[in-house]
Amino acid sequence: MNAKLKEINVEYLFKAILSLETMEECYNFFEDLCTVPELKALSQRLEVAKMLSKGSVYSDIVAKTGASTATISRVNRSLNYGSDGYKVVFERVGKD
Repeated sequence: MNAKLKEINVEYLFKAILSLETMEECYNFFEDLCTVPELKALSQRLEVAKMLSKGSVYSDIVAKTGASTATISRVNRSLNYGSDGYKVVFERVGKD
């Protein structure tokens, strides 16, 4: 884990997310926690990661998601050199 992230407030956030039990609880919590643009940005990154992991090229990802090439590059870097967080999620939730 990135030492810069490990702090009490971040841990509390993660514990809060892990306590959610239903999709409705997730919607309610994230609606309260995030602005609409913040939530859309997070979901866009996840979609970009999904598309990259399936072998999509940048131009297709830009066309489908509207993500900037900088965002796509950052997500790609995380997929290749990160902590395998996307991989775990894709294995548990499925890519589709």
